[in-house]
Amino acid sequence: MPDLTPEEFRRLGHEVVDWVAGYRERLEDLPVRSEAEPGWVRGSLPDELPEHPQPLSALLADMDEIVVPGTTHWQHPSFFGYFPANASLASLLGELLSSGLGVQGMLWSTSPAATELEQHLLDQLAVASGLGEAFTFGGGGGGVIQDSASSAALAALLAALHRGSSGWRESGTDGLETAYVSPETHSSLAKAVRIAGLGADALRVVGTEPGTTAMSADALSATLATDVGSGRKPVLVCATVGTTGTGACDPVRSIASACVEHGAWLHVDAAWAGAAALCPELRGPFDGIELADSYCADAHKWLLTAFDASILWTRHGTALPDALSVTPEYLRNAATESGEVVDFRDWHVPLGRRFRALKLWAVLRCLGMEGVREHVRSHVAWAAELAQWVRADPGFELAAEPSLALVCLRVRTGRGPQADDEASRAVLERVNASGAAMLTHTRVAGRYLVRVAIGSVGTQRRHVVALWDLVRATAAEVTTSPAATGSPGDTDQPLLDHGDDQVRVPGEEAPGRQPPGPRGRR
Repeated sequence: MPDLTPEEFRRLGHEVVDWVAGYRERLEDLPVRSEAEPGWVRGSLPDELPEHPQPLSALLADMDEIVVPGTTHWQHPSFFGYFPANASLASLLGELLSSGLGVQGMLWSTSPAATELEQHLLDQLAVASGLGEAFTFGGGGGGVIQDSASSAALAALLAALHRGSSGWRESGTDGLETAYVSPETHSSLAKAVRIAGLGADALRVVGTEPGTTAMSADALSATLATDVGSGRKPVLVCATVGTTGTGACDPVRSIASACVEHGAWLHVDAAWAGAAALCPELRGPFDGIELADSYCADAHKWLLTAFDASILWTRHGTALPDALSVTPEYLRNAATESGEVVDFRDWHVPLGRRFRALKLWAVLRCLGMEGVREHVRSHVAWAAELAQWVRADPGFELAAEPSLALVCLRVRTGRGPQADDEASRAVLERVNASGAAMLTHTRVAGRYLVRVAIGSVGTQRRHVVALWDLVRATAAEVTTSPAATGSPGDTDQPLLDHGDDQVRVPGEEAPGRQPPGPRGRR
């Protein structure tokens, strides 16, 4: 079956771009969270695959009628749930260029541009992020774009295992290797330990600093000393800058000292927060990252680049290839044998790799570093403002200190922790059910808290204001003692001024819209 001709692609491509642009234009009118019931999407699809070619209009109709109603809209300006997935339109242009080239960038020889553009770009970002020359290829280190921070953590662990035992590649682990995390470290580290065959007993959860959720460097030192004394082999410590739950920032510099003393590899996970390091005034939580052995920041979270694009840097440019390189005859070539090039297939688990650097490059070329920094700074400023509103309202409390663009809060009922937790859960569920915004939760020390993660591409201050108004109004509905002085039910408290630029309520221009429900197969 022949492919589209370039002219057909040009014509249909215009229609697809128009559809994407139209979707982004009307995104604010859609409910943030999908209202589809389980099985609705599958029940709306045809029973059989098409036997004959169909017009693009049929596919776009399915997008409107099935895919969009069955989608939770991560690019919605009122998406405050998980950390952002910034699929900026600028990055989509780079994604299109990458897909159009269709290269397989596993070796330098299979696409010199894919390799060298990535090297050049990540060297520049390492310096711009404050990592320094040691994390560049010229400085003996280097960076690689992985698919996710989970893959980056696994690659770092494998490099650490290899460095910790020269015979690891041949004989594997000996059951004494140990990795160290905090209670808030991302679950991908526990999964990496499992995948690497170390077992759950190899994972140590280190205590936190009193009154915080950040790892205690003193507790880490004590745990490392105890393990070494009992014959264990500390392999890797993961410090986090901006944990998923509360945005906690571990004391990297102090942790690095403990790692050096006991020969452990220090991996710093800044998957979400890493973009903030591009702003010099926001680098406080990143103090000591230049001492890490590896460092990860997701471009596909806060750096405006469509998923997937997670950057892993290391100070040890040979560590990943030494641990991961396997070279069958069909991959041998003159460029590789010369030792003058980098083959990124040796820097991660998969052999194949896409030209991910193009979409990141497109973002930086279209928006500039100035635009990226403004994007980050505005979100941090709005989060600080939201935290002030929470502090000033007796019906709420901050459940953790604000971290960059993440604010954690809970409702205060005046009737104890359990009532506060139940009210906070009810507020979150009602806000999400409204379609006007989306939030997520976590628990710290058994207490329920609501997370507000500011960071979507289209989010503006008015959306944060509208969220706060909605949260307060919802708290008034779920609180059982609205007459209590200063309670969330005190409706005499004025809502914040939105200004002239009002937030639209999803569906207000389409009163006949019905939530997706069961429908017959077509």
